Amino acid sequence: MSDKGYTYKSHGINNDGNHYCARDYGNNSNSYHYSNRDGSYYYSNSNGSTYYNNGSGGSTYTAPSGTKYSSGYGSGSSSGSSSSSGSK
Repeated sequence: MSDKGYTYKSHGINNDGNHYCARDYGNNSNSYHYSNRDGSYYYSNSNGSTYYNNGSGGSTYTAPSGTKYSSGYGSGSSSGSSSSSGSK
């Protein structure tokens, strides 16, 4: 374990040219994120929540309970809308 409370499992650039980073917080608690070439990014947090930003002003946060909160997608945006899982 590092001073930061986690250790890096892996990080680098995947085959699509997107940056990724995976961390291990111990006790089966992991997180990872992708920063994609198109400006979008995706976080999977150690508490079970996720966050996706499409790089164009739209974003979706999914709480550990599974409730989704979206904003910036235009008139069809509301809580409970589906999100993209991000590029991997």
